[in-house]
Amino acid sequence: MTKEIFLLNISGQDKPGLTSSLTAVLAEYDAKVLDIGQANIHDTLSLGILFEIKSKAKSAGVLKDLLFKAYELGITAKFTPITLDNYEKWVNLQGKDRYIVTILGEKLSAEQISKVTEIISEKNLNIDAIKRLTGRISLFKEDDYPRACIELSIRGKIEDKSEFTEKFMQISQDLDVDIAFQEDNIYRRNRRLVCFDMDSTLIQAEVIDKLAELAGVGDQVKAITESAMQGEIDFKESFTQRMQLLKGLSENVLHDVAINLPITKGAERLINTLKSYGFKTAILSGGFTYFGNYLQRELGIDYVYANQLEIENGVLTGGYVGEIVDGAKKAEYLQELARKEAININQTIAIGDGANDLPMLNLAGLGIAFHAKPTVKNNAQNSISSIGLDGVLYLLGYHDRHIDLM
Repeated sequence: MTKEIFLLNISGQDKPGLTSSLTAVLAEYDAKVLDIGQANIHDTLSLGILFEIKSKAKSAGVLKDLLFKAYELGITAKFTPITLDNYEKWVNLQGKDRYIVTILGEKLSAEQISKVTEIISEKNLNIDAIKRLTGRISLFKEDDYPRACIELSIRGKIEDKSEFTEKFMQISQDLDVDIAFQEDNIYRRNRRLVCFDMDSTLIQAEVIDKLAELAGVGDQVKAITESAMQGEIDFKESFTQRMQLLKGLSENVLHDVAINLPITKGAERLINTLKSYGFKTAILSGGFTYFGNYLQRELGIDYVYANQLEIENGVLTGGYVGEIVDGAKKAEYLQELARKEAININQTIAIGDGANDLPMLNLAGLGIAFHAKPTVKNNAQNSISSIGLDGVLYLLGYHDRHIDLM
């Protein structure tokens, strides 16, 4: 029996019942739907239906009836015949590798999108779908926290992923936009554990610097902190040096510092959403347990691993209790938590800003350098520098409507 395949493209004003009316016509001719997709921009519909008719005699009738139905509905219908060979070639493409490219910023320009999609085109990759993940933008009302994000689903073979991501990184630097690149695999859709660095990630401060100011050694400690964050000196060495400078500071100041910690924009929105969807969260910090425990209570964090201050007779001794939590230890804790939660390491997310975060950022299934130094951004899987911590939700594929209902 002769088979014919047609692609029906519908465009026009969106209204209830369009898909039902058109598929009802196809049903009368016992058509088989091979593929279907729809997009809606500003109440304007774009609908595609790929269908098969088993008898050539029926094809003229179904096309005529679809045209009549489209006229009744006030929409435009266009038909494209598809050969069986072309259809089979298209079917065989479904085995190709799939990736997700997320473009994120306060606002997105045509130039930013053009440059990203140009790289995709140069590599002979196909864009299967484009989705907007952020809400609609008002042109009259000023948004106190502007965010814009689109997600591209792409397909094809990438020979050199590092070259691909380097080009995205260059666009990111030149055009002030975040571009995340991920494999679209089962792990990407099933993350379960999110681990945060604390200082300059979950909070917008380096606690040790604040303590140093109160101890009168602020400039000395800040210089050591900055050198450690840039990766210029070993974290353990820098930590020991800074702790010695805090010797004699009263423990009474710790509470006041804790209650005034500036929580990063978007952190509460992110953590509340993660908890609503069943994620586990952890602080893995080279900072101090006193402040990590405070944030745990305030934000509902599940686990805290950090350094414990040594206190005797109400003052800091300049020492610490237990092992120093450095970069290697953070990665070790990440693995330990994955085992404890009985999940694959690829189901984990790590977020941090410093050189000592790189081991866990590169171990996690999704590592994100957050408002990080250039050295860290250049060596991490992905980065966010344009908006707050809740930008992580867009890298997970959540739309604002999934977030703001929580």
